[in-house]
Amino acid sequence: MSFKFENLIIWQKSMDLGENMNVLSKSFPKEEVYNLSSQLRRASDSVALNISEGSILQSNAEYRKFLGYSIRSLAEVVTCLHKAIRREYLSKVDFEKYYKDCYNLMNMTIAFRNRLK
Repeated sequence: MSFKFENLIIWQKSMDLGENMNVLSKSFPKEEVYNLSSQLRRASDSVALNISEGSILQSNAEYRKFLGYSIRSLAEVVTCLHKAIRREYLSKVDFEKYYKDCYNLMNMTIAFRNRLK
């Protein structure tokens, strides 16, 4: 037995993203605990949360709205990653990996949203 959203690759990948960002944020300096660390965790968790929340709605129009929230949260994660690399909390190699993950997930989410009429 499972919920429909658990079978979605975008939900599975967004769950992975949230866990990766949680681990990454723990490596940031302590002075960032209530700023960038918190924002990165909340934004990355929001991606999966909105995919699952929107999936239980009756209309595709409402689901598309929640997928839009997920896409915006992904953009927020990318901005946090840019902040992290500028502040030298993140290596270039790690930045590029996480950036690529976000880019791919965003494109997949947009494609999924576009299929909903």
